[in-house]
Amino acid sequence: MATFVLTVIGDDKSGLVDALAGVVDTHNGNWTTSQMSQLAGKFAGIVMVTIPNPSADAFVAALAPLEQTGLLDITVEQTGAAPPEPSTVLLLDLLGQDQPGIIADLSGALAERNVSIAELRTETRSAPMAGGLLFEAHAVLHVPPEETLESLTACVEELAETLMLDIELSAESA
Repeated sequence: MATFVLTVIGDDKSGLVDALAGVVDTHNGNWTTSQMSQLAGKFAGIVMVTIPNPSADAFVAALAPLEQTGLLDITVEQTGAAPPEPSTVLLLDLLGQDQPGIIADLSGALAERNVSIAELRTETRSAPMAGGLLFEAHAVLHVPPEETLESLTACVEELAETLMLDIELSAESA
């Protein structure tokens, strides 16, 4: 089986997922994992599919009409599904006054410790009592074996204090 990771974006309208799923299905593929969302009038997503090796080239070619008709812009990457390095999985929850640079500071601190952000979901919303906007983030982190929980917790607490945010780290629940 050939494994592909597709990134897709297009003007939000009905039928986008169906068009993509139809191409996968026509080539006897399996839609394994995806994250998709509507943002500011656009529909964007990332999808992992597996396609039988004999159909792989035809599958990639069959995506072209979706782009040529302006339905979706698609980037296709074929990947060898290498086993992940051993790591501890932690959840990070962040909440605070919206301000520029939160994700840059957070991702920089994590990258310095070789912590990988496996999933990240963010949003801004109205602060009901104080006015302004709140920034909220939820992340799944893959922490390498050489990084201690104590060290990472201290780093996150320092960042929380500097940016005046509430940041919590917790173990992934089963």
